[in-house]
Order: sequence, then structure tokens, then C-alpha cells
Amino acid sequence: MLDIKFVRENPDVVRQNIKNKFQDAKLPLVDEVLRLDKENREIKQELQALQADRNRISKEIGKLMAQGKKEEAEETKKKVAEFAKRMEELAAKEKEVEVDLKKNMMIIPNIIDPSVPIGRDDSENVEIERFGEPVVPDFDIPYHTEIMEKFDGIDMDAAGRVAGNGFYYLMGDIARLHSSIISYARDFMIGRGFTYCVPPFMIRSNVVTGVMSFAEMDAMMYKIEGEDLYLIGTSEHSMIGKFIDTINPEEKLPYTLTSYSPCFRKEKGAHGIEERGVYRIHQFEKQEMIVVCKPEESPMWYDKLWQNTVDFFRTLDIPVRTLECCSGDLADLKVKSLDVEAWSPRQKKYFEVGSCSNLGDAQARRLGIRVKTKDGKKYFAHTLNNTVVAPPRMLIAFLENNLQADGSVKIPAALQPYMGGQTVIEVKQDK
Repeated sequence: MLDIKFVRENPDVVRQNIKNKFQDAKLPLVDEVLRLDKENREIKQELQALQADRNRISKEIGKLMAQGKKEEAEETKKKVAEFAKRMEELAAKEKEVEVDLKKNMMIIPNIIDPSVPIGRDDSENVEIERFGEPVVPDFDIPYHTEIMEKFDGIDMDAAGRVAGNGFYYLMGDIARLHSSIISYARDFMIGRGFTYCVPPFMIRSNVVTGVMSFAEMDAMMYKIEGEDLYLIGTSEHSMIGKFIDTINPEEKLPYTLTSYSPCFRKEKGAHGIEERGVYRIHQFEKQEMIVVCKPEESPMWYDKLWQNTVDFFRTLDIPVRTLECCSGDLADLKVKSLDVEAWSPRQKKYFEVGSCSNLGDAQARRLGIRVKTKDGKKYFAHTLNNTVVAPPRMLIAFLENNLQADGSVKIPAALQPYMGGQTVIEVKQDK
């Protein structure tokens, strides 16, 4: 959510930003916000004037009574009552206007960073850099669920009977591999100085609307019936929510946290053949990283966060690339975002495995996350988040890039301690 003062003083900048995001339908919101803001300030001014007049006249009542001027005192009391009635009307109107103003302000997208490329959708994202050499082996690579089945590692049929489409059972070595990757990611981030955290897996509606747009909320979140609780779609929502309505000493910043959680998503819409299996699912696990910092430090942390993910994947022998998200591909609260994509030898292309985002002070403004300097000044923090790893999707990249000609999968050295020293996953003999 933008600062209303910024919108008031820079309406053309806000309009151009909306155009840059190809959301022209939101342009009328700017004029509506300006109108509501003006009305809100006029109401406040009238309330202040009435309050001052009421206080002044109220003092006169005592003087008139002391002078024996009862009739004049009674007439003055009527004026005070009229002031009170008008003030009550204005207070009710003020609340109504402020609700409408906030509702519209929360729909207007955040101002994107000047470095963000202008583009309509993800097809216009810009490749930045590649890490590792993409390799296509001289043997065929099966679809990822077929690889898993060779190890008796997945059962989607049983999951379908139990929970429906978009769920899975991971079994045996594949289940262990999944857990090992999460554990390794935890220790990898602790080694980079982040504090490990396991957050609540449900959050209240005020946290949901504080960390994401209404459109994202509708498309992603599962609501707990009869309660003001939502299952988290990604752990940074709960992690950023940890700081709701807090005033944080500036000297304690930055807060750097890495979290484990299951995640739950509706995943609305139809998906293509390459998004079968465990690519798009309703339930998955994730290791995340978030930063709460001073505004001037957020660009530096943004670069550190995506580099962490790149480094993590490279320790597992997975080639990756980074893509700068264009304006039309940015969620409304984001200032800047970069996707990390892993190489798929089977598809002979890269696919998304993580996303790094700088949200400026948008989430902090919505959630009331403030910073206090030593001299008592307060300002809104900047928040950032990034995926360390999100299996089982990451398993697709892992299995394809570590698959060997005989069908076995090698275990990179970094992961071997988490697999009990195992160096390879062998195909089940009856397969």
C-alpha cells in the first residue's frame, strides 16, 4: 500500500506505474483516492473546528451560570448539543470514508523499481545470468513421476483416492530424499547467518491482507470454515506476519530468518502437460528466507537472497539461471522480483524453482511494521523474501540432473550426510 501523501503529491507517477503494469482498469482508482482523501481531510478539519468551538462555548456556560444568566446558559447548552450531534455525524462519515479510502489504496499497485523491464507478462521476463553448464545426456530421461516410480517412490493413485487430484504419497528413498533436501536447506541457511524458525501454518485474515493482494488471496488461500484463519500458501506470509504491529529498534535490524513449513495452495486454472505429476500441487513443503531491514539496505539484501538460492542449487549439481521479472509479471505489492529457474534436461529448457522479491515498505505499511531510531523517529521497514528450496518441484530438477544411464540417481556430496552416507539411489530390481 502506498503512502497517501505520495499519491496526493505524485498522482501522475502513480498513474504511469499502473500503465507500466498493464492494469489500466485501475486508473480510475487514483481519482477516487484523491477525492476520498480530500473529503477525509475536510471532515477532519471541520471536526477540529467544531471541537474547538464546543470547548470554547462550554466554558461560557459556567460563566453565565455564575452570573445568574440561566436562560442564556440554556441556549448555549443547546448550541453545544448541536455541535455534539454534528460531530457525531462527521465521526461516522469519517470512518466510512477512511474504510473506502483504504480499500481503494490497497488495490493500487506498489511503485516498481526503475530497473524493472516493462513487459506484459512472464513471456517478457529478461534472462540475467546462467550458473552451471546445461547438459543433455545421450540417453532418454523419463517424466519425473516415471523416474520416481522406478524407486517405488511415489503413489499418486492412492493419494487421489484419499484426497483427490493435486496430492501425492512420497515413499522410501524418494521420501527420504525430499526430507534430506529440506534439512540440508535449513543448515545451508543457518550457515549463512539466518535464524531458523518454524512458523504457524495458519494465519488470520488481517495478516493475509497485509502480505498479499486481494487477487492473490482469492487465487491461492484455503479458508478454514467458521474461523478467521487461512492455511498459509507460502511461509513468508506467516514469517512477515510475525512482526505485525511492532516497533523495532533500528539497531536490531536486519532480521534475517529462514523458515520451514508446509504450504497449501488452490492452484486455480488449467495447466499444461508439463505441469502434471508433482509440479503443481495443493500441498508441498518449503524452506524460505525473509529479511526485515532498513530501506537503504533492501537492494543489497535482494541481491544476497537470490544468490543464496543459486549457490544452494549449484551445490547439488543443478544448473540454474536468473530471470528479471517484467512489470506485468510483478504482483501488486512487489517493487522488484527475480526468478531462479533450474535446468530440465528432459525438456531442454529451464523452469521456475524459486522467486526472490523486494516489497519495499508495502507489507510493513499494511501490517504496521515500524522501525524506531535512537532519537525517537519512526519509519516503515522494508521486507524481502526468497525461496531457498520447495520440493517436491525441486525434486524434478534434482532427479533429471542427477539421473544416470542405468536409471540410478547419484547423490551429490553435500547431500550424502543427510541420506545416511548413501551415494546413489538404485532402481528397484522388480522394476
